[in-house]
This record gives sequence, structure tokens and C-alpha cells, in this order.
Amino acid sequence: MLPPQSQNPQLGALAPALRAARAANSVAFALQGFFLAVILTELPQQKDRFGLTDGMIVALVAIISLLAGAGSVTAERLALRWSSRTALRIGLGLIAVSGVAIAAAPDKIALFIALGVYGVAVGIVDAGTNMQAVFIQHGYGRFVLSSFYAAWSAGSIVGALFVSALEALHVPVWAAVLVAAAVVLAGCLGAGPRLLGTDEAEAGPAEGEPASSVPTKVFLLFGVVIALAFAIDLAVGNWSALYLKDELLSSSATAALALAAYQGASLLGRLTGDLWVRRFGPRAVVRVAAAVGSIGLVIVVAAPGPVAAILGFLIAGIGLPVIAPLCFSEAGQLTSGRDLDALIARLNLFNYAGTLVGGAVVGGIADAANLRAGFAIPLAFALALIGFARIFHTRTATPSPSTPAAEPA
Repeated sequence: MLPPQSQNPQLGALAPALRAARAANSVAFALQGFFLAVILTELPQQKDRFGLTDGMIVALVAIISLLAGAGSVTAERLALRWSSRTALRIGLGLIAVSGVAIAAAPDKIALFIALGVYGVAVGIVDAGTNMQAVFIQHGYGRFVLSSFYAAWSAGSIVGALFVSALEALHVPVWAAVLVAAAVVLAGCLGAGPRLLGTDEAEAGPAEGEPASSVPTKVFLLFGVVIALAFAIDLAVGNWSALYLKDELLSSSATAALALAAYQGASLLGRLTGDLWVRRFGPRAVVRVAAAVGSIGLVIVVAAPGPVAAILGFLIAGIGLPVIAPLCFSEAGQLTSGRDLDALIARLNLFNYAGTLVGGAVVGGIADAANLRAGFAIPLAFALALIGFARIFHTRTATPSPSTPAAEPA
């Protein structure tokens, strides 16, 4: 593994391979966010195109989440057999293939199958990007993981605005998805070879505890926080456009701006997140981020119209999206080498437990009542995250992977 650079953190002193890998993994995060935003903000159009009900969309979200969990397990196997770089490149390629299938789907059955393949690809890419991110952070010897999620947010913003623009131009759904798939394929081919290979990542010694020896309590606590954070994130991604269109009676173009506002704010939070963590420590950052997110979601639930709801999503996005990268960062200090691949892939499974809740439960409440009531669920989760802040460390610097982190208070 590339040696920690805590003695000389200036970017100019870092190995060229490390800088190139950071840029390449940022591209991978951005591609994941871009295509997910395209798929989610096209839901109202897909609903009209195929005559889908809210119940069908709930089922789709649940199936995709379950298959993404299978994808995360697959990423672990691919990384242990080859490397996290190989796993990530396979996942991005599979997203491009599934995008073509979604665009060409002639009926509901074909659409469901294509989205299922996409679900597996999402899991592989999520796990692969986080594996690479933690290895790269080990190389830097300081907290940099939030910047990768900032790239994800930037990609998501571009995806949402891309859909909004094409909707305003009356471009067909299939054409928008096909172009998005081509973007993912091009990005995969360009960035994939520059990711950290086995010699720079997995081949390093496991200075920390083996993945199977990480305390169960620590693993589960961070897993619960990840589940809550992603439940909120996916609730916004899955249902914000439909909330504005169906509940608040906005146009499709305006509805897509809800996710753009949320991701725009999250981009700001994640771009500055590394600085705040190094200055104030993870615990304080998580506590404040969850409190700000709660305020934003109160506005969303009480919104009388689209403008107020978009403002609420923007405020929520300032804080909540900072929390997930902190969980992977904390867990990443417990081990390294191939054991780190296994630990991150298993922790990533909680992502999809959260997705099931954020997508399926919120959608189920929407189907039974309305989406305004549905968004009370992510609000409750944001309030819970304020309490969970105590499991994070108070330190302000990321230790070397050769010095395992102490168990959270």
C-alpha cells in the first residue's frame, strides 16, 4: 500500500499514482451520482410511459436495493480475487450496459429486468469506490474522504439538471438515458486504468485487525448510522421529484430541481467537510450536520408549495450528506489490505438496508396516505442521528492505518 503522507501532507509531495487515483476515483463517484440522478429524476416520466403505480415503484426500489446488496457482496469477491480497481471497473461497465437496456425497454417486464441489472451494478460500484477512497485516504494520512462524496454530489447535480433541461426540450426518456449510459462508459474507460492497483492497495500489510476481528458493536453502530443516512438520502432521491409533482402540483422540470437543490447543498457541505472534520472532529461535525438536516426536513414536511419544499431540501442537503463518508472513514482505520476490502463491502450492505427503508417504507406510506406523511420518516431518522453522533471520535486528525483507532466512546 502507498505509505501514509502525514509527515508531509502537501499535494506536491504525494506520489503521482496517488494523485491520479484520487482524480480517477472522484470521476467514478461522479459517474455513479450522475446516472443515479438521471434514473431517479426520470421516475415521473417512466411512471407515465409504462403506466406504473406508486406501489410498483415501491417494489422496484425494494428489488433494486436487494440486488445492490448482492452487488456489494459480488464486489467483495471480485476485490479479494483480483482488486478493488477491477471490481469498480466491472461495476461501471455494467451500469453502462444496464442503461442501454433501460433506454431500449419495450415494456414493464424488460424495464424491471434492466433496472435489476442496474441494481447489481450500483452495489459493485458503491463498494468499489469506497474501497478505493479509504485506501487513498490511507495514502494521504489525513481525512480526504468527504471530497469523493462531493464528486458524487457534483455528478448528481449534473444528472438532475441534465434531466430538467431535456424535459424542458421535450427529449424522449429513452434518449436521455442512452446518452447518460454513454457518458458512464466513456468515464469508465478514461478513469479506470488510473485507479489504485493491487500493488498500491490490497497488497499492503494488514496493520490493523482482520475484518472478522473488528468488534461487532463498533461494526453494527456504524452500520446503523450508514443505514439511517442513506435512508434519508435515498428518500430524497427517490421521492423528491414525485413529491413536488404529485403532492405540490409542480411541473416535471421544476420537480427535478428538488434533487438538484439537495445535491447542490450537499456539494458545498462535502467540499468543506474535510476541513471541518480536521478542525472540529467527526463527533461535532455529525451532531451539527444532523441538526441542520432536521431543520431542512421539517420545512419539507410543512411546505405549502414547491418553492418552500425546494428550500427545505437545500437546507437538509447542507448537513446530512456529510455523515456517510465519516462512517467509512472511521471504519477504514480498523484494518487495511484485503481485509479492508471485505470490511468496507460488508459495511456497505447497510447502505441498502437504508435504501429499502428510504425508498420502500416512505413509498409505502405515500401509497397508503401521501408523500408529505412519507417524508416524516427521514425527518425522524435525522433526529436520531443527532444522538448517534456520540459514537464518533472527537479527534481532529486521521491516524495512520498502522495505528488502529480506539473504540468510539
